[in-house]
Amino acid sequence: MNALAQLGMVSEHPSNNQTFSAPVSSDDEERKDYFVEKNGEKFAGTHLLVDLWGATNLDDPAKIDQTLCEAAVTAGATILHSHFHHFTPNGGVSGVVVLAESHISIHTWPERNFAAVDIFMCGACDPHLAVPVMQRLFQAKRLEVNEERRGRVVKK
Repeated sequence: MNALAQLGMVSEHPSNNQTFSAPVSSDDEERKDYFVEKNGEKFAGTHLLVDLWGATNLDDPAKIDQTLCEAAVTAGATILHSHFHHFTPNGGVSGVVVLAESHISIHTWPERNFAAVDIFMCGACDPHLAVPVMQRLFQAKRLEVNEERRGRVVKK
């Protein structure tokens, strides 16, 4: 049985490229922890901070939800659920797509043509693949992406 199903976290939009192992019962066998190993470093996941300047389409929660869900699937993630809130009178949107592999969140300021996006993913996902999907909707004139590796394992 899928490990997410055992936890009651089954997505309406499962990713075809994610596999999850049921917990191993033997103490001798190591459990899969979904930490990433890259360039000789082991860490929990990649966290991208994305600033979109000169952006458009920042006031439509349904379009933003659809685009961030597409971005998550493109990055190889499994969507658990999403929630977006539309603020009035200025029209900003705040929301999150909760992933089995973590999350994508957004806060928009249409009056400043600005959006701040967090993309945090662990496992086999590539959060960098989500950025072009979002850029297609937002058409930002300037895009800034900062990357942080979270949960770095320090060898003693």
